[in-house]
Amino acid sequence: MQKRSVRPGRPAGATTFDAELARAFGTAVRALRAERGISQESLANLASIERSHMGKVERGEHMPTLAIIFKIADALECSTTVVMAEAERQLAAAET
Repeated sequence: MQKRSVRPGRPAGATTFDAELARAFGTAVRALRAERGISQESLANLASIERSHMGKVERGEHMPTLAIIFKIADALECSTTVVMAEAERQLAAAET
């Protein structure tokens, strides 16, 4: 029996991008931002991320990292719990 070597990283063909989840999170961020009357550019500046990246997050084109989620929540002056609860509401609404 041959011993297999362990390779770092994800297996070939594996992905962590979930389009439905990314769209729900983006819609949640957009709703919270609009509720607070903050422009997309201002939110990006407050979160210290590129404006174009913020746009892609809001459109569901990019799946944000945990660090970005915390930065966005901090810029929105709320907890990550609030952002994630809104994302869950968006997911539930999309399923109906």
